[in-house]
Amino acid sequence: MRDAYIVTSVRTPGCRRLKGAFKDTRPEDLLAHILKSAVEKTGNLEAKMIEDVMAGCSFPEAEQGLNIGRIANQLAGFPAEVSGATVNRFCSSGIEAIALASLRVMSGWSDVVIGAGVESMTYVPMGGNAPRPHPDWTKEHADLYTNMGITAENVANRYNVSREEQDEFAFNSQMKAVKAMKEGLFTEIVPTPATKFVKQEDGTMKKETFIQDFDDGIRESTTLAGLNKLRAVFAVNGSVTAGNSSQTTDGAAASVIMSGDMVKELGVTPIAKVKVYSTVGCQADEMGVGPRYAIPKVLEKAGLKIEDIGMFEINEAFASQAIYCCRELGIDLEKSMVNINGGAIALGHPLGCTGAKLCASLVSNMKKHGVKYGIESMCIGGGMGAAALFELCE
Repeated sequence: MRDAYIVTSVRTPGCRRLKGAFKDTRPEDLLAHILKSAVEKTGNLEAKMIEDVMAGCSFPEAEQGLNIGRIANQLAGFPAEVSGATVNRFCSSGIEAIALASLRVMSGWSDVVIGAGVESMTYVPMGGNAPRPHPDWTKEHADLYTNMGITAENVANRYNVSREEQDEFAFNSQMKAVKAMKEGLFTEIVPTPATKFVKQEDGTMKKETFIQDFDDGIRESTTLAGLNKLRAVFAVNGSVTAGNSSQTTDGAAASVIMSGDMVKELGVTPIAKVKVYSTVGCQADEMGVGPRYAIPKVLEKAGLKIEDIGMFEINEAFASQAIYCCRELGIDLEKSMVNINGGAIALGHPLGCTGAKLCASLVSNMKKHGVKYGIESMCIGGGMGAAALFELCE
């Protein structure tokens, strides 16, 4: 089987749902921009060389519907011959798309494929616009449709993750993100056009465009005392708050995947190899534990141990589940390189984009720090976990 090389991996900023810079920017435009930017940043690559675009999206309906993977690549100006597909595995949709793109290259079916992800939680809310749970199934298995915040409370209660631990974790996520933003460490971000509607003197609305180049959910003013004062959202006397949960955001990300032959032909320098990807199911009412099982599965397939991994991006859907997973895996949050520039609590979790976004962050940081092996992982709504292993190219 051939190697699959990531030669470019970039993302838009992540911006707050309903309140952030992308609240008036359609998801097709976000994805189109990041697809075009990924191609432009890849040396001698021309859009006509791309054989397919796999785009993750957790709720592919309304503005995100009608196969956004195809529509966005056409908006980006790609030739009509470039096909596209939309991939949905909820929170891991973005990395699922990258994995599928990589498999195409590994199998020899394609030489250049883009794996991407997009989500506008402003335009399409969590759960979609018209959810239709199965009426009979919910009587016996309502847990499959359980609110994610309740699953986070379940993890905290069942595995003894305290409110104090969760708030401290959240505070550290914010502070790492603040530091990274001040020091210009988010080099994977591509400045992105954003739309806004401005009311004119005559009462009409004018569409204007500006450039957004930073994650607008980072809260420099965060304090432990402030986090401690927030009320629990999902349970009476609970411990999961808005402050120790991921932010709902809008954004897009993309990675260009190439075969070794195409890397040589174009003379580009690859960043990392996609080595292993795996998913696993878990109990739906504690879906946050997913990484605790997905990461060992990937390590086993790769013949590696947790000690061999120099860097992690573990999605912070909720502080409770991230803490639990790291604790069970033996990952020391104070000593290990986990979410070194902050995680979803500070930067946001744009659902279908997140897996592609974490890939961009991880391989960028692996390159900066000379880390050979890196893993990204996340829990998935409905009771699953996913993990991917990357190896830095020398």
